[in-house]
Amino acid sequence: MEKIPNAVDDSLTIKKETLWKYSTFALFGILIIGAIYMFSTRDATVTGNVVANNPPVINPATERVEIDITGAPVLGKENAEVTIVEFSDYQCPFCERAYSDAVKQIKQNYIDSGKVKFVFMDFPLSFHPEALPAARAARCFEFVKDGNDAEYFKYHNKIFENQQSIGTENYKKWARELGADGAKFDTCFDSDKFTEEINKDLAYGQQIGVQGTPAFFINGKLLSGAQPFAAFKTVIDAELA
Repeated sequence: MEKIPNAVDDSLTIKKETLWKYSTFALFGILIIGAIYMFSTRDATVTGNVVANNPPVINPATERVEIDITGAPVLGKENAEVTIVEFSDYQCPFCERAYSDAVKQIKQNYIDSGKVKFVFMDFPLSFHPEALPAARAARCFEFVKDGNDAEYFKYHNKIFENQQSIGTENYKKWARELGADGAKFDTCFDSDKFTEEINKDLAYGQQIGVQGTPAFFINGKLLSGAQPFAAFKTVIDAELA
């Protein structure tokens, strides 16, 4: 999971005669932390930023969050029993991992059968220079395809499946490959259209507790990071029960 950076001034002046005390305490602390870490992860299989045998990471301090999805692209049946809202960054490697693994399996097992609807909201991190342009490109593609959400997700998929090649030239190329009017797409993309809307998604995500990407809300319950499909299945099945 990629988090918003927080710059902190950690400057500290230490007197020479007390340096040995700090060193002793630091060494003692490191030994304790190391022992706790070895014990807690003894049987764990680590995959990326996820400990695979841990239960789903649901924020215990957060009750169900009521999320306003007005204007966001939706994939699946409108009246599906479970709604999953993802806050994501098109340049985030963990978001690509989530798309390639869990999200694809969620579509096959739950969205296509009408049990789940999936909502995508933008959360472009400032240290990813292509996150905002990619988000604008996806929205421009939907715009020139008459606001069709299914068309949005075609372009969404194209970006994640070609994440290593994102950039202005390819945004325009992919729009044409997927059937958009090239001139209309270029006009939209070059005009900086949708930046305000995307930044509103970002601010809204921060307001409801999103601290990094990807972040998923399953019927309002937060599941953070590129969790394996099994973690999503546990929560989805509980919601459907």
